Amino acid sequence: MTLREVAAYLGGLAALFLPSLTSAHEVYILNSDTIRAAVAADSPNPFTAYASNEYQFFFWGLISFIAMSTILATAVFHLFERQAGPFFAYLKRFAHPIARITVGVSLIGFGLSGHLFGTELALHDLFASFSGAMQAFFLLAGIALIAGLYTRYIAVLLIGVYAYAVFVFGSYVFTYTAHLGAYILLFSLGGGTWSLDHIFGTGNLTLRLAKLARHLVPYGFPILRICFGFGIMFAAVYGKFIHSELGLQAVLQYQLTDYFPFDPLFIVLGALIIEFLAGAMIFTGIAIRWTGLFLIFWLILSQFYFHEAWWVHVILFGAGLAIFCHGYDRYSLEGRFFKRHSNEPIL
Repeated sequence: MTLREVAAYLGGLAALFLPSLTSAHEVYILNSDTIRAAVAADSPNPFTAYASNEYQFFFWGLISFIAMSTILATAVFHLFERQAGPFFAYLKRFAHPIARITVGVSLIGFGLSGHLFGTELALHDLFASFSGAMQAFFLLAGIALIAGLYTRYIAVLLIGVYAYAVFVFGSYVFTYTAHLGAYILLFSLGGGTWSLDHIFGTGNLTLRLAKLARHLVPYGFPILRICFGFGIMFAAVYGKFIHSELGLQAVLQYQLTDYFPFDPLFIVLGALIIEFLAGAMIFTGIAIRWTGLFLIFWLILSQFYFHEAWWVHVILFGAGLAIFCHGYDRYSLEGRFFKRHSNEPIL
């Protein structure tokens, strides 16, 4: 097998596992006419594919069960605590600056592209004649966040932008709740130690907002984790169940059946289940670091395979990396039930 064939196979595998993670990925890789037709069509129920693919369903289900059981066993029996504990404790300090820089780079992408969150949400549709001014705002705000300047003020404005986007575009924007979680995190924690806010004291808020931010400090990373996981689950249901025709068209147009000789609808079903479970694991706080690694690895392969706009997945890479570095919080299931003495689960 040549290197090109290996890369193509891995790219196709990435498309199977993560074809619409945390945003309706199909809207990035399908043309607008196909998207409109798919959304308007009566989408087939992907669970009907089970009837003619029982063997494949149980075989891959068994493989997935063994893999997940192995991962959970490492947390239950604390297999990596002594060896990896100090290293992951050291990584924790980088989670906050990674999240802040991620949001900053993402905002620069909004400003350069003229779109919000994804390529399907044009700033002109949201802000009309003010779209040019908003592009400038996103560029300046992105640079400021990377430097850690006026972090909390910018976060408040971004939360307002997200709320306005929900008002205009409706529940579809819930596919992008990872952005909202990151904004709330920055509002609660501010710029952090490695920021200009810390040096010059530019992160101070009004008394009422400062009090709210202090109350949210313990919940910053749990909120990011929950919003991130919810976005994955919502996108899976939206793109693979409610409008499964979108996923089906992605499978057909990118010829994923060349890599996976299954019924196209069965591939959509597999993607739906895996995406939803990955989101549920992050949402509830199970195998957080393993899931973060899983996410980052397949996103890299998917990026090479589909050649999408670089900025649309910045939040996914950054949030996944931040969650990997931070690890478990007291409100995650593993952090609460698998903690041994003062040591949290490692992976």
